[in-house]
Amino acid sequence: MAEKKFVFILNHSFDKPDVAAGAMQLAANMKAFDIELDFFLINEGVMLAKKGFAETITWQKKEGFSPIPELLKTLTEDFDVKFYVCASCVKPYGLEGAELIKNAEIKPGSFLGEMLLERQSVSF
Repeated sequence: MAEKKFVFILNHSFDKPDVAAGAMQLAANMKAFDIELDFFLINEGVMLAKKGFAETITWQKKEGFSPIPELLKTLTEDFDVKFYVCASCVKPYGLEGAELIKNAEIKPGSFLGEMLLERQSVSF
């Protein structure tokens, strides 16, 4: 398989948990094939980077996806996926000074632009 790189742009968390779970489920499935991928969290998606927040999302409707906390753990601990947090979203979503999950790092939108120059994007 040709070496491909992806960036998953995730806009949702508590507002559309099934969308967030679907994105993370697809990413986990792709990582099983040793594909290089990372997440860039924007808008409500940034809340997933706040330590402990994923455990509060309990209202997923689709039973075909693993629960968000389990997916997040698999991606960060088993697959070492990075979660980049949009710097412009930190203050509006109350993440200033918050403890972040493993592999989370705050980056400006220009970092996403750089990633898009060398990766395929998948947006949710």
